[in-house]
Amino acid sequence: MEVLAVDWSGDRRAAHRRIRVARAAPGRLLGVRGGLDREGVVELLLARAAAGPLVAGLDFSFGLPAWFARERGCADVAALWDLVAREGEDWLEACRPPFWGRGPRPRPPVDPARPGLRVTEAAARADGLDPCSTFQIGGAGAVGTGSLRGMPHLARLRAAGFAVWPFDDAGPATIVEIYPRVHTGPVVKRSPAARQRLVDADERIPAGLRAHVVATEDAFDAALSALAMAEHLEELGSLRAAPPERAEAIEGALWRPTR
Repeated sequence: MEVLAVDWSGDRRAAHRRIRVARAAPGRLLGVRGGLDREGVVELLLARAAAGPLVAGLDFSFGLPAWFARERGCADVAALWDLVAREGEDWLEACRPPFWGRGPRPRPPVDPARPGLRVTEAAARADGLDPCSTFQIGGAGAVGTGSLRGMPHLARLRAAGFAVWPFDDAGPATIVEIYPRVHTGPVVKRSPAARQRLVDADERIPAGLRAHVVATEDAFDAALSALAMAEHLEELGSLRAAPPERAEAIEGALWRPTR
């Protein structure tokens, strides 16, 4: 099974400058590439899936909090993705609550009935991680823009036969949502020297690829995520869809190794 990890970008015009795609096998990084925009990533995934079994990790939110989807009449994630395709750019432009972070728009007051985090993000925070709300579309750590510009691509990939976990059981071609911090550990990623120290100590990364991995935070995240996924192929191949009564069935969920 081929393993790919994609460090995504929501940049409107220059996503190709940020996106990195890493490829790994158990115990070894095989490559890191840039230069692809979001459409290019989709075409790459379709081509790789046509060639053989594939699991790919994408680092953006696959859904929004359940209350948001249901208040807008979405009974399942397919309806939510369709809504995002129609209205997502308007949400980004207006940045009205519950979205925040762009220009003068601060985070809205906490409303327990309308949480800003998905269940999976709240669980990650309880475990000491720090994922941001998908409603945050500007500022440090914001994932909302990339997520809103990513969800319509998930719909296209699913229509082409990909299983998108946790909405589907894993299949011959499966996509999971990743949070690179799970796989990099508590390194200061903005520091090239810190990235270099970690990469130099990782025997899974060939010497000829280390400069590429260290070059940017995006390449570093993609490479370490791909290596982690390659260590858990049996688990990834046995993933099952979330039961329909669980929030994850419409919100999505971070894939985190069970061990």
